[in-house]
Amino acid sequence: MNLSFRNRIALHYMIATAIIMAVIFGIVFFVVQETMYQNIDNDLTFEASKHSDEIKIIDNTIQFVNKAEWEEIEHKEIQINPVFIQIIDTNGRVMDKSPNLKSDVLSFKNTEKTAAHFNTLLKDKSIRQIQKPIQSNGKTKGYLLAAMTLEPSMMVLIKLRNILIISYLLMLSVLYFISRYLAGRSIIPVKNITETTNHITRNNFNERVQLPIYKDELYDLSSGINKLLQRIENAIARERQFTSDASHELRTPLSSLRGTLEVLIRKPRAQEEYESKIKYSLSEIDRMTQTIEQLLILARLDSSNNINNDETILLPTLIQDILSRHGNEILSKQLSINFKNETNEQITVPKYYTNLILDNVISNAMKYSNNKGKIYISLTHSKGHVICRIKDEGIGIKHEDIPQVFNHFFRSDALEHKHISGNGLGLSIAQKSAEAINAKIYLESSVNVGSIFTINFK
Repeated sequence: MNLSFRNRIALHYMIATAIIMAVIFGIVFFVVQETMYQNIDNDLTFEASKHSDEIKIIDNTIQFVNKAEWEEIEHKEIQINPVFIQIIDTNGRVMDKSPNLKSDVLSFKNTEKTAAHFNTLLKDKSIRQIQKPIQSNGKTKGYLLAAMTLEPSMMVLIKLRNILIISYLLMLSVLYFISRYLAGRSIIPVKNITETTNHITRNNFNERVQLPIYKDELYDLSSGINKLLQRIENAIARERQFTSDASHELRTPLSSLRGTLEVLIRKPRAQEEYESKIKYSLSEIDRMTQTIEQLLILARLDSSNNINNDETILLPTLIQDILSRHGNEILSKQLSINFKNETNEQITVPKYYTNLILDNVISNAMKYSNNKGKIYISLTHSKGHVICRIKDEGIGIKHEDIPQVFNHFFRSDALEHKHISGNGLGLSIAQKSAEAINAKIYLESSVNVGSIFTINFK
């Protein structure tokens, strides 16, 4: 059965209410029924006790003392709710009975229960009956049977049952439509969410879901969707900006390379000029290759959330490896490296991501340091975390540019430092790698003083 969400809500409400109503109506019916039986049983017990005093036992015969008076009363009074009385011996043989029974007899149940009540029939009519033992000298001589008709009470019960059933069905029908109406009003915010999201396209992410008045679950859902749309919009904006910046970064060396080659083929040139232009072209190709490789790394970092397969390495060992790889640059700029490991434990970190972080940060420190400058690297413990600090005494970064240095292709004062190669992707890669392993990167910097990168490994 394929029902709409609105109808499913209404159906669930109706089923829950139907169960509650069935229980309540059932309790009402059985309480009325038990009350009726209790009242009749009380009357029968009273009649049985009253007529027990009107019995005489002669030898093995049990008889009523004032039976003649009963017959006279029956002729003078109209009995609306007559009581039938009968005496039997222990074998079930009728010894005596009230005149209103005439040729009929009450049924006998051979039971040991004292004053037992039960339903039976008299002339195909329902009656309620009590069966009380008659004792003499501690022995049961027979039984006194008293009965009253159940027909009026049964009619009341039947009418009550029919009224409850009809009321039950009518109330369920009305409840379904009321529940359906209320469910329709309840899901109006859901319809608004659907309509808004259907209007949104890749080129139209500025629309937002209208928030409901009441801060309930639907408010949380609408707010969550708006936040999701905002994140998607930001991601698309970053993607567009990234594509634009990447195109620009690749177009510039390609244009330079094309121009250089066009100049070379215009006329014959000296061997030295050919070699110079070819070397320049190769450097531009290397620059493009490095940019493409870094773009691929960023793409992998954006699409990968699983670091479980990343092998671990000792952090001091990884730093030594990075310094060894940059040995030529250290020698060419005559840099002084001061590395201190102030931790006493064997600190292991994910090799791939930590290498991307430290290699980019350390290479930046070398790149932007002055000749014969100093770089300080330290490892410390703080509140259960490992802190790696990398400090240089280089050109530094403007205070207003610090929030942007981790953006793709951003370079602070790039025009003033054309002699320093780079494309502004290194710190973006470091930041993405840190996010992958739940590490944090903090930056402090001053122009012409230097920069301090602090990496907090959890």
